[in-house]
Formats: sequence, structure tokens, C-alpha cells
Amino acid sequence: MLKYITKRLLMLIPVLIGVSIITFSLIHLIPGDPARSMLGEKATEEQLSALRQELGLNDPYIVQYGRFLGDILQGDLGQSIQSKESIGYELLHKLPATVELTLFAMLLAVSIGILAGVIAAVKQYSWFDNISMTGALFGVSLPIFWLGLMMIWFFSVKLNILPPSGRLTPGIEMNTITNFYLLDSLLTGNFRGFKDAFLHLLMPGIALGTIPMAIIARMTRSSMLEVMKQDYIRTADAKGLKTRLIIFHHALKNAFLPVLTVIGLQFGLLLGGAVLTETIFSWPGIGRYVYLAVLGRDYPVVQSTILIVATIFVLVNLLTDLLYKYFDPRIRYE
Repeated sequence: MLKYITKRLLMLIPVLIGVSIITFSLIHLIPGDPARSMLGEKATEEQLSALRQELGLNDPYIVQYGRFLGDILQGDLGQSIQSKESIGYELLHKLPATVELTLFAMLLAVSIGILAGVIAAVKQYSWFDNISMTGALFGVSLPIFWLGLMMIWFFSVKLNILPPSGRLTPGIEMNTITNFYLLDSLLTGNFRGFKDAFLHLLMPGIALGTIPMAIIARMTRSSMLEVMKQDYIRTADAKGLKTRLIIFHHALKNAFLPVLTVIGLQFGLLLGGAVLTETIFSWPGIGRYVYLAVLGRDYPVVQSTILIVATIFVLVNLLTDLLYKYFDPRIRYE
């Protein structure tokens, strides 16, 4: 297994180089001038020229890319054009917000999606099967931005029971240790902060988890239906084993590999694809960070963040592959 892991990690190098080239090229094709974005419309041509020279924007494409790649190899993600802060420092404070949101969304998606898929498969063609699969179809089809806005309108504007945006209500104290607010509030015994952070997490977490929940439910049902037709399931039933044991120990475990693949892919996508959700709910994570960087033509932020997200995505896929062996011991890594 060590040989397999080493091989996969080495394969990460050309993947990330490819991602960096594509990202760097696409960003430089975006219309707009970072210098104009920073100085405003009233800036003179002399001021713009001086700033472009200072930022190295006048250098040839290959020189700019070489400088960017050299900094990355030294562990330096660069400096934000707009804030002048280290990108690594900013990501260190924004990544926990995205990870916390993603974990909460995936917890909802996995628990509800798998349970709904299993029940729908066991009760095939029942009212629950029809309702849950229809709901899953709507879940896949609903645009996140529309769902997020409707949730804000209903729960925040009309009912006034949930905060509309942000991660914490102004005035609520939070002693940060890990920058994961739920964890930090528990570690410090700040139960008021925990409640407030949880309420802020509810709407964006539900909105973000809707599509993965629907996909997981449909995949679980499909995989379970295939496994339930196998001879060993009928044999277990004929031997008088309890239905719950047959479903969750024998059937679900053997049907879980395709579901695990979907969970791994969705988790990786949510880590870097929560741009809409974080923007709508003003969630201070890396999705909103990249969105604001694109608007401000902050090239270094976009390049470095996408590279970090790509690395996380590949590592999550590697972890998913390694988990296959737990559910199917017959799998061998070479």
C-alpha cells in the first residue's frame, strides 16, 4: 500500500503543474486591469504604469509564470495585490470556515441521503420511494443561489428565526484556537457562541448539502437494489437473520463502494465549489475569497487558492481510494 500511496503522491506533481498552467493562462485572459482596479478610474496613466511595473504585470507571460512557480516551490503563495497581506496567512484563516461549512453540509447529506436511499430501496415502489426520489430529483435540479435566497427570505426576513448572513453575530465573543467556531466554542466552554455559530451555519449548510444529499440518495438506492438481488442476501434471509442485520451489515456494506466514490467526489467539490453559497450568505471562506479576488483582478490570490483547492481535491480522492479496502478486503493495491 505504501508503494501505491507514493505513486499517487508523485502523480500529484504533474497534475498540479497542469492546473497551475491552465489557471495562470485563463486568469491572464480575463478582461480588466488589476492596476486600474486598485487605483480607480481617476488614476493617471503614469500612476497605472508605475503600479504595473511594481507588480511585475509588464513582464512577459513566461517570466510571470516562472516567478509564480518559483515562489510556490519555496512554499510562498505570494501576496495579495489588494490587501498586501500574505495569501498563506489569509487562507489559514479562511480555509477553516470553508472546511467547517463543508463538513456540516456533508454530514447532513451523507446521513439523510444514505438513510433515504436504503429505505427507498427496501420499500421499492412504495409512497416513501416515490416521494424521496422525487425530492432527490428536485434537490439535484434546484439552483443553489435560488434556494439560498429563498431560505434567507423565508427564515430570516419572514420568520426572523435564523441569521441571514455571516459566521457570527457582531458582539458575540469567540476565543479562536483552531478557527473552527463550533469546536473552539466547545473547547472554551462558550455555549452562547456555540449556539450563535450553529444558527449561522444552518442555512448555508443545508443549501450547500442539498445537491450532494440528492445524489447520494439516488446512488444508494440504485446500488442497494442491485445488491438486494444477490444470492447471498436471499440466503441470509432464508437462514432467518434479522432484516436489520441483512440490510445494514450485508447489503449496505457491499453496496457502499459506489456511494463512497460519490461522497469523496462531492466532498472535494464542495471544498472548492462553495463560491455561490459563501457569496450569498457572506460566509468568510475561500469560495467568497476567490470570488472577491476575481472581481478585484487579484491574480495571485486566484492562482494560489485554486492550486490549494486542487491539492485538497486530489488528496481527498486518494483517501477515498484507500477507504475502499475497508469495505472490500479483496481489493489489493499494487
